[in-house]
Amino acid sequence: MTKPPRSKPLLRDTEAPIRSRPSRKRNPAQPQLLFDPMPERVEPALAQLKAHPPQGPEWSWEVKWDGYRLAVHIEPQGVRILTRGGHDWTHRFPAIEEAARALGPATMIIDGEAVVLDEEGRPDFGLLQQSLGASGKRPGTRASDAILYAFDLLYLDGHDLRGVEYRTRQHLLEDTVKGQDGAIRLSETLDADPVILLEHARDFGLEGIVGKHRDQPYRSGRTGDWVKVKCVASEAFFIVGYEPSASSPAGFGSLLLGAYHDGTIVDVGSVGTGFKEAEATKLRKMLDKLRWKQKRPPIPYAEEADIVWVHPTLIAEIEFRAWTGDGKLRHAAYKGLRERQDNADVFQLD
Repeated sequence: MTKPPRSKPLLRDTEAPIRSRPSRKRNPAQPQLLFDPMPERVEPALAQLKAHPPQGPEWSWEVKWDGYRLAVHIEPQGVRILTRGGHDWTHRFPAIEEAARALGPATMIIDGEAVVLDEEGRPDFGLLQQSLGASGKRPGTRASDAILYAFDLLYLDGHDLRGVEYRTRQHLLEDTVKGQDGAIRLSETLDADPVILLEHARDFGLEGIVGKHRDQPYRSGRTGDWVKVKCVASEAFFIVGYEPSASSPAGFGSLLLGAYHDGTIVDVGSVGTGFKEAEATKLRKMLDKLRWKQKRPPIPYAEEADIVWVHPTLIAEIEFRAWTGDGKLRHAAYKGLRERQDNADVFQLD
């Protein structure tokens, strides 16, 4: 077989060796484009609750996902998945970890929400809570069917993006994860009037919508740059006791709930619906291990009732319709337990 002819050098016409130009000293007037070190952890930006969505082209809207807030760190040495409170839950979300590795070798920090979808494609906090084992399963259970909806990008390839306006971060995030249909997916922005979006979210059984100011940087805490409008109110409360049930001796009639007020825990009413029988039995066993042994209740309580008080350790996610005039929940329903490590934002009464 005849060998193909050797190609001529593309960068020279002669056989003379190529030499680079001698390097010159850097002009002091030019900036030194240094890389930003990747933060070990970023305190998350939080959305302020609003009764009505603000209007204007400066707001970007998306679905409010009902799950666990996570930060996915893709680093040269591997992937770390941190909860809102800074706990490493990488081992508890194996599918998300695997999808994050596939996004490499770029380094980045993705802000998002881990959810488990029901048969209708809607996020179901109860299913996520069950898969993580928050209601009686072995602690540390994996949520292999959880997916992450990514809604912000805080760091990318040596550049800290927190000082960049949201619209630019969103474009970079879309370039990074758009088209992914595995365990990491893009939380799409919705181009419509937020009032109409809220109606559609309510019709589809979603928790609500989130708005983000397009021109603001990423600021940790509840600054007003992000807002949330809920179809049905849902907040986290302490379980401070339970009422025994004559019809279900292994369970309970209702749970007593508490919220923060001026640094102390106060009574905000009770919840008696939303429990499955097996779930109530497991929860009763957990509560009996936390029984309050002092004579005075753990919270101020004036009513006459047969209450078994417990240490305010367990945190429940409660859905409700409104508040009464004396600060109690109306039409409350139990959704599931929040894990303490998730740093659940226990409701603060004004």
